Amino acid sequence: MKLSIRTAAYTLLPALTASAALMTLGGPAQAVEMCGQYDRATVGAYTVQNNAWNQQGEQCVSPTGSGFELTKAEGEVPTNGAPKSYPSIFNGCHYTACSPGTKLPARISSISSAPTSVSYGYTADGIYNASYDIWLDPEPKTDGVSQVEIMIWANKVGPIQPIGSDTGTTVTIAGTAWQVWEGSNGQNRVISFVAPSARADLSFDVKEFVAHANSRGFGDSSWYLTSVQAGFEPWKGGAGLKVNSFSSEVNTG
Repeated sequence: MKLSIRTAAYTLLPALTASAALMTLGGPAQAVEMCGQYDRATVGAYTVQNNAWNQQGEQCVSPTGSGFELTKAEGEVPTNGAPKSYPSIFNGCHYTACSPGTKLPARISSISSAPTSVSYGYTADGIYNASYDIWLDPEPKTDGVSQVEIMIWANKVGPIQPIGSDTGTTVTIAGTAWQVWEGSNGQNRVISFVAPSARADLSFDVKEFVAHANSRGFGDSSWYLTSVQAGFEPWKGGAGLKVNSFSSEVNTG
């Protein structure tokens, strides 16, 4: 089945993010649990967000030194539709929130490299994916929805698949042969790269995925990279999922 559009997610967020709680964590990891639908926390150079945009029950995340844990994930939604949420950690700007000291948005042609890495912790409970969201826009956008979403599926558990359809092609980036999907959720175009098997750790240059997306007509080098995010899309359950660590750099010049 094809995943239905996620329009509801993006029509709800602009009205609600203004009321999100924002916390700042300094020093060692602290046991702070965020259960507000759009709660965010600054963790070092990055921002952790609960982002329960299609909430079906209470969802909570606990930020850590360089990641987070999904500590509560109630409810479920049909697997042929949109997920419940996207709890994640990001570098850049997401709606009205920008991570501290970020160099994003940055014009793609000005970026010499954008190394990133993540270590995921999985659970047998639930139906979910583990994915990066990389956002591109023709303008240096710091709020609202960017026009192109690049998704990198490191893992999927259960009968789910990306938005759109399988192109029938694979591309090898960072030593992995990714299955490429293309589609639209009604507000932005989506290109997804799906790993052939679960990956617990990823390390790559964002520019490699951006260049391939550009070659398929998803923006071009005059566009802007607006954010790099790593997290999970749960359709059912998901408590215990972790981003053990996350890093994202943007080098320009």
